[in-house]
Amino acid sequence: MSIPAEAFFLTAGFNGTLQQEIQQMVAEGILRGRFRAGEKMPSSRGLARHLGVSRITVTLAYTELVSGDYLTSRGRSGYFISDTAPRPPEFKPVDAPRREGVDWAALIGGRFTRHALPAKPEDWRSYPFPFIYGQADAALFDHQNWRQCALRALGRRDFEVLTDDFYERDDPMLVEYIVRNILPRRGIAARPEEVLLTMGAQNALWIAAEVLTGQGTRVAVENPCYPGLRAILGQLGATILPVNVDEEGLPPEAVPEGVRAVFTTASHHCPTNATMPIKRRAALLERAVAEDFLIIEDDYEFEMSFLKPAAPALKSLDREGRVIYAGSFSKSLFPGLRLGYLVASQGFIREARALRAAMLRHPPGHIQRTVAYFLSLGHYDALINRLNQAYKRRRTVMDEAIAQEGLEIAGRGAFGGSSFWMRGPEAVDTDRLAQDLRAKGVLIEPGRLFFDPPTAPGNYYRLAYSSIAQTRIPEGIALIAGALRASGHKRP
Repeated sequence: MSIPAEAFFLTAGFNGTLQQEIQQMVAEGILRGRFRAGEKMPSSRGLARHLGVSRITVTLAYTELVSGDYLTSRGRSGYFISDTAPRPPEFKPVDAPRREGVDWAALIGGRFTRHALPAKPEDWRSYPFPFIYGQADAALFDHQNWRQCALRALGRRDFEVLTDDFYERDDPMLVEYIVRNILPRRGIAARPEEVLLTMGAQNALWIAAEVLTGQGTRVAVENPCYPGLRAILGQLGATILPVNVDEEGLPPEAVPEGVRAVFTTASHHCPTNATMPIKRRAALLERAVAEDFLIIEDDYEFEMSFLKPAAPALKSLDREGRVIYAGSFSKSLFPGLRLGYLVASQGFIREARALRAAMLRHPPGHIQRTVAYFLSLGHYDALINRLNQAYKRRRTVMDEAIAQEGLEIAGRGAFGGSSFWMRGPEAVDTDRLAQDLRAKGVLIEPGRLFFDPPTAPGNYYRLAYSSIAQTRIPEGIALIAGALRASGHKRP
């Protein structure tokens, strides 16, 4: 029996090449039982004519399907569904209405879901003015060299790294590069056994908090601060003590007594972009020694220092092992990478490694080795240089547009970064403002969730320039200013 060409059709929005889409259509047809062993496929010429693609595209797709044992070639007779092709499951799911019989609210409560996180639209790329933070700009990313590094990591030489279960260990090549090249840029000296790879900075903060805190543990956090940190600490049942920041970040003298740990973004405060001066860092360390508490330093954006060099990390001043340092490649490469690291004394890393092993063993070996190649071959530094040049131009354009429209900057940062921390008139609710602006194609990040909930002001917001084209910035800022004026507030 022959399968007609009309059984195949292309769909809009497929995320891949035409060849890959044809391969997927055939494989899915076999796995779902639509096509059966021995059935003849349409000729490459006939299927190409029906789909409106080149014959070589179909031929290449068929060749790949033969190598995967989905199809078999019988010379001049054509292509057929292989007798040894993967078979669909023998059972079929029961298609019947299901009644939910578990009262999940009573059984597990809302210990995790009650902590709000910023809502970011999945289709942000479809908006013409996406002033959102933390996303990668495809126009700036080094796709070609990343692909080459990924392919190299898939090679036979790296087969063990790709396939083995490392148990609790990490890729020594990547760890060595972090120790010898990344950490010295922050003034940090560390040994490989003092480094633990994580699934991004969020995972690094969770591991640190899980090891150090628990129900009722008193911890100090900056106010405002990264919302994800407050969610982590709240889920663990820690007693969160907010410390208001100023233009120089966290004031050490304001840290309450009796805390187990202090969480800080000393070099580039989230979200105000303030930098804690060396004098304050020294004072915070002195208090940590005198009162026996630990410091967790989230150094999430040090690479984006294009105005002047970033100050050395707080960890670089640590002489007693009191600072646990969290770094990440997700901001500098892309957030979907989910690769970060912790640097701390060996006693802490040993415990953190055991915790990570119980949850996820280790980040995927292929990802680790790909990043190791990308760093060691110089592609990472070239990418950072390109990002900094682009961010510097975008920042200048945004700064000028903000000044022209009379908007108020609450925090701009001395070293660079990728965003401005903004303040609207006191009566403005930026949650509602964000909803109004979305209808006009503008995305902003309301600031309420960054603050301690009982006293959170509603008039702050963040504007990032990492994901928006430089040419769109002035028009987007004008739309924001117009929305603020339309809410009843006059331009200053």
